[in-house]
Amino acid sequence: MVDLKLDFDLQTLPVGTRIGVSACLLGVRCKYDGTSNYAEEAVRQLAERFTLIPVCPEQLGGLTTPRAPAEILNGRVITKDGLDVTESFQRGAEETLEIFKLLKLEAAILKEGSPSCGSGLIYDGMFAGVKIPGMGLTVRLLRDQGIGVISEKALI
Repeated sequence: MVDLKLDFDLQTLPVGTRIGVSACLLGVRCKYDGTSNYAEEAVRQLAERFTLIPVCPEQLGGLTTPRAPAEILNGRVITKDGLDVTESFQRGAEETLEIFKLLKLEAAILKEGSPSCGSGLIYDGMFAGVKIPGMGLTVRLLRDQGIGVISEKALI
């Protein structure tokens, strides 16, 4: 396994490294509103060097697409409608970790801001578009297991 810090530079990874990537960044329409965050040029460049494995912790946790937007507030994941979906987000984080173990994924590039995948910034829980320092549930679990995670913002 590649020795990674919790944040890492893609240039330090060997060609062929297996990387888990937020499925929405790869063009899968799994974002809460049924769209994607497809980063076509970045994906093309990454796919030339690495093996990319799509993961969507929210779907793995049993949430539907589309679904109500959710943000972290006081350590809980709450939808805009006020529903506590923390258990689904936690289950998705655990299932994502299982995929990383099963497929021997060595690093992750995940969607910044997400209550699952935010690696440095998350929304503040007020649904006003304000980001604050923090980590999503999946990022926290992966990093706790020593898996390096960066945001797609590091690709820019």
